[in-house]
Amino acid sequence: MNSTRRAIEVENESSDLTGGSSWARVCQRLRAEFGDDVYNSWFARLELDKIEAGVAYCSVPTKFLKSWIQSHYQERILSILAAEHTGVGGLSIHVRTSSRRSISPPLDQKQSSNTLNSSGAFSPPQAGHSYAKGSVTGSAAREGQLSDAPLSGAPLDKRFCFDTFLVGDSNRLAHAAALRISNSPQSEPAVYNPLYIYAGVGMGKTHLVQAVANQAISGGQRTLYLTAEKFMYGFVSALRAHNAIAYKERLRSIDKLVIDDVQFLRGKSIPQEFCHTLNALIDAGKQVVIAADRPPSELESLDERVRSRLSGGLCVEIGPFDEGLRMKVIEARIAAAKAIQPNFDVPAVVIKYIASAIQTNGRDLDGAVNRLLAHSTLAGAALTIEMAETAIRDLIKLREPKRVKIEDIQKLVASHYSVSRPDILSSRRTATVVRPRQIAMYLSKILTLRSLPEIGRRFGGRDHTTVLHAVRKIETLSKTDGALSEEIELLKRMLIEQ
Repeated sequence: MNSTRRAIEVENESSDLTGGSSWARVCQRLRAEFGDDVYNSWFARLELDKIEAGVAYCSVPTKFLKSWIQSHYQERILSILAAEHTGVGGLSIHVRTSSRRSISPPLDQKQSSNTLNSSGAFSPPQAGHSYAKGSVTGSAAREGQLSDAPLSGAPLDKRFCFDTFLVGDSNRLAHAAALRISNSPQSEPAVYNPLYIYAGVGMGKTHLVQAVANQAISGGQRTLYLTAEKFMYGFVSALRAHNAIAYKERLRSIDKLVIDDVQFLRGKSIPQEFCHTLNALIDAGKQVVIAADRPPSELESLDERVRSRLSGGLCVEIGPFDEGLRMKVIEARIAAAKAIQPNFDVPAVVIKYIASAIQTNGRDLDGAVNRLLAHSTLAGAALTIEMAETAIRDLIKLREPKRVKIEDIQKLVASHYSVSRPDILSSRRTATVVRPRQIAMYLSKILTLRSLPEIGRRFGGRDHTTVLHAVRKIETLSKTDGALSEEIELLKRMLIEQ
């Protein structure tokens, strides 16, 4: 009699849990414990089907989701289920078929589009870019049909290969690391993972990471090359089409992921998705290669966990070209031009002059050769140093100024005006704090490439209109207040030259 009563009680408890009320409490506890981003990324499509013989049977739509939950969250889910249902002692997760109708509602009835504000305008991918052997190409279908569909990558330039990459002292280490991971057998564990290459504009970082992608594709590896914009667009499109889970599974199934210009990743949830993708691929031994214009520590749009993971790999900077490398670049560009204009001839003294005069980046060197070619073919005169001076006058610049950080500006201004940096970041409105804060915001606007909203966030989470007001205020005052103008000029020199 007692055993019959207990069986009925267990059946009633199981019915209550799968029916929704207790399951809803499980949902709430998971969301509270892990936060909205993790919850929506990994638990939104988990469903409880039944409880039988003390085992809770749950299902998910994809194999990847099953594997990830089993590896990272199964014990915690079981613990929460057991707290809601004393009869539960085990948890089984399987992949459900598209035709099966679930017994219980999903963990969260909201679509995964809640994880991301998709109102941002991202440019659609360029049409017609598809890759053959080893590459990943585009598709747009519903989630149940997407687990094996290919992904759309950003276009690759086939000219960007290791054979055409010119090596000098400033890029030798980055080239060696990229070549090493490209030549490593796929059966071996990934080395230097992630490989993080950073450099200023025109220093060859895109050439190098695309060389990695091109070689991997030619070797038959499942390789995806993305720009930051393409990465963001992919998630926005998947969320709008309600196939985010399938998109994530396909993204994590590749052998090699290459992402360029990662400094442009923006949004509330996209950096979190980037973090999940990065962790999943590295934990699975897949190679990740990333390019940016600054080191990981200066990626303000990414949280500390992501910056730490990026710093944990091999970070290599491509520095400014030395004169020898600039000579190589110029000679290579002249050789390419001569293939089109056989009569194009540049004297050695002119080549040496250009290599000495232009010390910025490879793109300016390309521009110099193009100007020489135009003067030579259109004017029909022999190239001399005097003609070269005229041709490249607009490209001759001073050495690129030091990159100034907002944190350095805040510290220097605080010290100069005898206040603390926390004072500048605080909400205090006293005159002794407001004026230094406005000056620091003004200097941040004119000495960095940061946007007004980003500057506002770095100044205690202020609105961009507050920053704009400060910039205009200091601009106006400095025109009439000579002492203030001199102070600002002094601070600028100290920040640039320190």
